[in-house]
Amino acid sequence: MRTSLNVPDELLEEFDQVWQEQGIDSRSRAVREAMLEYVEAHTRLEGAGEDLVALVGFDYRHHDVIRELHGVQHDFQDVILNTSHSHQGDLCLESLFCRGDGDRIHGLVNELRDFDAVRRVKVMVIPDAGEHEHAHPHEHVHEAGEPHDHGDSTDHEH
Repeated sequence: MRTSLNVPDELLEEFDQVWQEQGIDSRSRAVREAMLEYVEAHTRLEGAGEDLVALVGFDYRHHDVIRELHGVQHDFQDVILNTSHSHQGDLCLESLFCRGDGDRIHGLVNELRDFDAVRRVKVMVIPDAGEHEHAHPHEHVHEAGEPHDHGDSTDHEH
């Protein structure tokens, strides 16, 4: 299907530069991939209803919205396990590690997207595996701050 879009020149130039640098065959292919990523990013939470683990990242203008954002985070404290905050010039970057009902997390994401001062909201979702099980060796840092390797063992606590 052929279609036409109105896109600002600067955005199109930047888009063309990126897909060409990535070695994608054509603009059409790059647009299809971008559309697929958009659909996946915006539908993974819809009707999920199951327990999920999600990382929600967003950037915003601090002074325009901070009180309201804190209110939203308190309203969703049943699914927000922890947060991280960083200042990037005039913007703030916030990440929320969430676990719980997919519909609740979807509600949180929608609330964040409703703020004019929030520029972007990105979500990475995986199904909740329940207990913390490891099928492969890896190293990570626990609360004590010391990295360690679990090897092939699944017999450990967090």
